[in-house]
Amino acid sequence: MTSGAQKFRELLARGDLIIAPGVYDGYSARLVQAAGFAMAATTGAGISNSLLGIDDIGVMGLSENVNHCRMLARTLSIPLTADADTGYGNPMNVHYTVQMFEEAGVAGINIEDQVHPKRCGHMPGKEVIPLVEGVKKIEAACLARKDDAFAIIARTDALAIEGIEGAARRARAYAEAGADLIFPDAVRTEEQVQRIVDAARVPVTINMGFGIRSRPTTPLIPLPRLKALGVRRVTLPRMLPAAAIKGMTRALEVMKEVIATGTPVDRPDLAVGIEDIMQLMDYDEMRALERRLLTTETLEAKYGTG
Repeated sequence: MTSGAQKFRELLARGDLIIAPGVYDGYSARLVQAAGFAMAATTGAGISNSLLGIDDIGVMGLSENVNHCRMLARTLSIPLTADADTGYGNPMNVHYTVQMFEEAGVAGINIEDQVHPKRCGHMPGKEVIPLVEGVKKIEAACLARKDDAFAIIARTDALAIEGIEGAARRARAYAEAGADLIFPDAVRTEEQVQRIVDAARVPVTINMGFGIRSRPTTPLIPLPRLKALGVRRVTLPRMLPAAAIKGMTRALEVMKEVIATGTPVDRPDLAVGIEDIMQLMDYDEMRALERRLLTTETLEAKYGTG
């Protein structure tokens, strides 16, 4: 059976621009696959926000992240990459972090060069570790994986601290250390994207945030233009959490109106039907399995009921 890591490598080998929406729970993961996207990527902020109910400031631990990603990976047949934050410590911690995520069935992980505990890449107050320590983390990650197809994605947050020169320098150094992809966070312009692509000389993945809505740290650059610049993958980590929050907020507003007026409403424009949920969660497969495993008439006829 082809692993998620091997599927991701096959996508990269095709040369097309890969679009990977961010997922954070079973619903979002299944929706991405059902919509026909070739791969998905976890959003560390989305998982931290939804699972713990707190800001993405490095409080979520390794075990919480790995266990959640394991459940998402088993839900999907498309490859899923995970956000492993800083690798949860020094290069030795990175070694074991990589092995745990690989065992969880994801296709690869982001490892960033922020100081631990990290912050969401779009928050002020970020700090980065020395370049040499970042290089050692990438070396540790490459050494730890058991399958060379497992992707080590080196994320650098240096742009906000060291400028484009520092970010490009780190991109090149992490690629030389063995990173399979370079992920420069919070790029703002096409010129910055081009500088990173030229420096890295390995596939570059860009975070486009909400994807369908502008954001100061992730401008809406047309996808054909990103491909022309040499970008190989675009992630949309905040799109689905933001869309879900928008939809839930509106549904709650309508429900408050129902409570105030006492008049029920039928709003299929605001909520899917139960049949849609059942289809998304593949209830038909579950029922087929029940018919096979919970039906005993044939065996009772053969062996009796004792």
